[in-house]
Amino acid sequence: MTQEIYGLYRQLPAIDSLLREPDIFQLTDLHGQVRVVNILREMQEQARFNIREHQALPAWSDNWASELCQRLAQDQSSALKPVFNLSGTVLHTNLGRAVLAESAIEAVTQVMRSPVTLEYSLDGAGRGHRDRALADLLCTLTGAEDACIVNNNAAAVLLVLATVAQGKQVVVSRGELVEIGGAFRIPDVMVQAGCRLVEVGTTNRTHLKDYQQAIHPETGLLMKVHTSNYSIEGFTAEVSGAELAKLGMTCQIPTAVDLGSGSMIDMTQYGLPAEPIPRDYLNHGIDLVTFSGDKLLGGPQAGIIVGKKPWIEAIQRHPLKRALRADKMTLAALEATLRLYQHPEQLCQKLPTLRLLTRPQAEIRDMAHQLLPHIQAYYGETFIVRDEPCYSQIGSGSLPVDRLPSWALTFTAIDGRGSTLEKLAHQWRNLEKPVIGRLYDGRLWLDLRCLEDGNALLQTLLLQE
Repeated sequence: MTQEIYGLYRQLPAIDSLLREPDIFQLTDLHGQVRVVNILREMQEQARFNIREHQALPAWSDNWASELCQRLAQDQSSALKPVFNLSGTVLHTNLGRAVLAESAIEAVTQVMRSPVTLEYSLDGAGRGHRDRALADLLCTLTGAEDACIVNNNAAAVLLVLATVAQGKQVVVSRGELVEIGGAFRIPDVMVQAGCRLVEVGTTNRTHLKDYQQAIHPETGLLMKVHTSNYSIEGFTAEVSGAELAKLGMTCQIPTAVDLGSGSMIDMTQYGLPAEPIPRDYLNHGIDLVTFSGDKLLGGPQAGIIVGKKPWIEAIQRHPLKRALRADKMTLAALEATLRLYQHPEQLCQKLPTLRLLTRPQAEIRDMAHQLLPHIQAYYGETFIVRDEPCYSQIGSGSLPVDRLPSWALTFTAIDGRGSTLEKLAHQWRNLEKPVIGRLYDGRLWLDLRCLEDGNALLQTLLLQE
């Protein structure tokens, strides 16, 4: 070891001496001495590595307290960061899907702070059922005889199949064997539930006779799956819920429909594309309907099963139900969300999902016009910044071919390089509150449909340094 290298090692401060520094001593009060000491040891080891490999101290070695403070802040930051969703997808699966209503947020906060009657009956001072209050509410909203809540819609489908058709055949149209995000495939779920899939019809056309011909003594369920994340157009045919229900009743075979996206209302009354709703299928006589809580419904992640009382009771008794049940926070948020549907006159204002989906393009355009001069003044040397019309998508597999007229701020690199745009997008993703846009057609787009506070975006983009 040379004298110079030896001198560098001697400059490394001891942990005890660092802990006596006033700035670091204050950090031990905030973060705990054990945590501070562990990070200081990591810093010491990194400094020794730097000396061995580069014959120099690290750049931060002249201010250990400042580096320690940054590392503590980074270590403490949540993995679930709030972001500006300017991607153009309202129900973005990777960004947590539906933003909850204020009443749902308050309900979750309340049940986190206090013991609650999750499975306690105040009438009999004994054990109650955690789904009961929500089941009654769901029955009122959908016309079902009974209801069951689990942790997501995949779980709901799995539980229905395992309860109704384990060891039996399930008949499904070939055109409805969907795959959704995360490689969730209906055929794979059937295998896990112990069912045997029977495909009928073709990709684009399935008729009632296809179901009739497939019925067998071992048929346990006739199933329909709403293809919410893709669309087949042209020469097509499908069996309606009413036809399937009638066939099931005639042959005494239960029927089920997986709606997935979970709209609770007629979306066309708000100027949105039509989407099937649970009540319609239940009115046709379908035995069980499953759907999500965090898509078009606008609530927390949950799987909802509504339908005939005997089947719901059987589902509640199934051993898988305990493994798949929802916790008190999910139930609280879902109940608060569902109660908004009891006041339809204010639903569009109080339910964030519906509010964002129904924002007029003119309103979004006006926001873009207000933001544009400020953004241009800040980024104009490197980018051509414009406001332009665009189309948003609903997301999470809901109404995949329908688009919502929207408005965006677009950034085009003056140097013409795609790498310049990618660098900007990366820079925004690393802000304290990340800004998520999308790169398309040689531009970086910020779709403003989901932006309700323009000043907050300006403060983030213009004060990022």
